Amino acid sequence: MNAARKPRGRGRPRQPKEQRGPERIQALDRGLYVFRQVSREGSCNLTELAAGTDMAPSTLHRMLETLRAHELVRFDEQNQTWSIGAEAFRIGHAYARQAGYLEAGRERMRQLVEQTGETANLAAIEGRELVYVAQIETRSPIRAFIPPGTRGLLQASGIGKALLACMPESRCRHILDARGTPAFTDHTITDATCLDEELERTRRRGWAIDDEERYIGMRCVAAPIFNEFGEAIAGLSLSGPSARLGRDELNRYGPMVRRAADAITAHIGGVVPDELVFSVSEGGGRTTGQR
Repeated sequence: MNAARKPRGRGRPRQPKEQRGPERIQALDRGLYVFRQVSREGSCNLTELAAGTDMAPSTLHRMLETLRAHELVRFDEQNQTWSIGAEAFRIGHAYARQAGYLEAGRERMRQLVEQTGETANLAAIEGRELVYVAQIETRSPIRAFIPPGTRGLLQASGIGKALLACMPESRCRHILDARGTPAFTDHTITDATCLDEELERTRRRGWAIDDEERYIGMRCVAAPIFNEFGEAIAGLSLSGPSARLGRDELNRYGPMVRRAADAITAHIGGVVPDELVFSVSEGGGRTTGQR
């Protein structure tokens, strides 16, 4: 007599314990698996998707409804089919935009390092903080070092002030009120009126300056990078020891950083707002005007 056949399990087979990776949430893991299947199919009904995922239709339907609640998938009532939702597009677009400015940014950073002999940095806003995402160091033994992943307050950095200067006043004030304006050095701007004046100078000049405001002995110049909606999403900076970055160097490098940041903006399909369009001359001067 043949032995009774074991019932076939549903879903992907379990890995042996010794082959498993870090601990994961099983329900979320299965939900993302379903999400990927929908993206691969393009448009499919519940029966087709159940066959492709080897999951019970009732379980699969609950997962799809959960994904639909977050607009990651959508359901066509007329055709009874499931497909990718609008939120999935927004997430993918955000990743593509980030990958775009990182790719374009590194090339411009390399050029700045070659031209100036100083360190170039790229940072973005995450919540109410600044997060450094890339750095290309100078070969000089004395240099600025900010590892990717380092977080900081916007008011005490060149990139942070460049981004604050481009924000609507309400958002700028919200960030400053939430995080405060602590002093890191004697040069840190902590007074609201003084900071407003510095941000206005940044807008008129076209780039921001960090004059030993985070670290004594270090200065930087920075300029914003904009997305397709004219929103400042990241910034590019050149930093180095104060002994090498005096006023003359800051005024010479500022336009260079601004041109590099504008080139990254153009590369990712971004738009510099009309009121912030600067025609920066090679000699370091600048004029403002409409495009």
